[in-house]
Amino acid sequence: MDVRLGQLRTLLAVADAGTFTDAAAVLGVSQATVSRSVAALERAFGARLVQRTTRHVALTATGTRIVAQARRIVEEVAHLQRIVDAARTEVLLGYAWAALGRHTRRLQKIWAAAHPGVPLVFVQANDPTAGLSDGTADIAVIRRPLDDDRFATVEIGLESRYAAVATDSALARRRSLRVEDLSRYTVAIDSRTGTTTLDLWPPDARPAAVRETPAVDEWLTLIAAGQAVGVTSEATAHQYPRPGVAYRVLRHAPRISVRLAWWRDDPPGHLGELRDLARRAYGWSGAAEGV
Repeated sequence: MDVRLGQLRTLLAVADAGTFTDAAAVLGVSQATVSRSVAALERAFGARLVQRTTRHVALTATGTRIVAQARRIVEEVAHLQRIVDAARTEVLLGYAWAALGRHTRRLQKIWAAAHPGVPLVFVQANDPTAGLSDGTADIAVIRRPLDDDRFATVEIGLESRYAAVATDSALARRRSLRVEDLSRYTVAIDSRTGTTTLDLWPPDARPAAVRETPAVDEWLTLIAAGQAVGVTSEATAHQYPRPGVAYRVLRHAPRISVRLAWWRDDPPGHLGELRDLARRAYGWSGAAEGV
């Protein structure tokens, strides 16, 4: 069956206008073109869709059902076009937890000055690709390995790890901590999008218990209540100050690689410029990487 979008639009015009002549005027084509398009659609479906008279066109029962679905299809395609158009007028930067931390606002202001007509919009998406996989984001901020060949990544900077503890706990009285200091506590971990795994701890000093948390707000609530402690990037400490939660630098903990990710076969516009601005914000000094 070979059904074309233009044929469905023609059928809708006929249904709305009531005659081939009026539908042709609406579409800006000849009456013969409208007639041929509807006839081709009927052949494709193998069913009569309209009853033709000399003065009026009426939908058959089948035609009425087809028109109802055709409207949905045409509207969905129009929505897809709006998505494409929006992609040309704004850059959607996805993140799972903490955007770019203390660099977020500065980057937005620099971008706005350079591109007043193309906003840089940060969107939160709690999935491992930070919104890339479902189209929520054009580019994503990633802080954990993205083992998916569909996506390419480039490093923009490194971040220290922080412990998050309740402000009334003994741990909060220290200026800095080690991962071993957290071993006798329950550790809240987001295994889908977070940066903390049990590999941070030595095998003989693993946490007493692990509490799975699906999002940053629940993670913070558990910690503020003293029900768990957490380990996170410095970006979280800057992005989410929270009453009842104290952030302390973790000594001797490996730093977190912050990367931008995008669809490998469809690099978005402005990618190179965004990468360079983000690297300058982080003071990046790594080896050269191409985009």
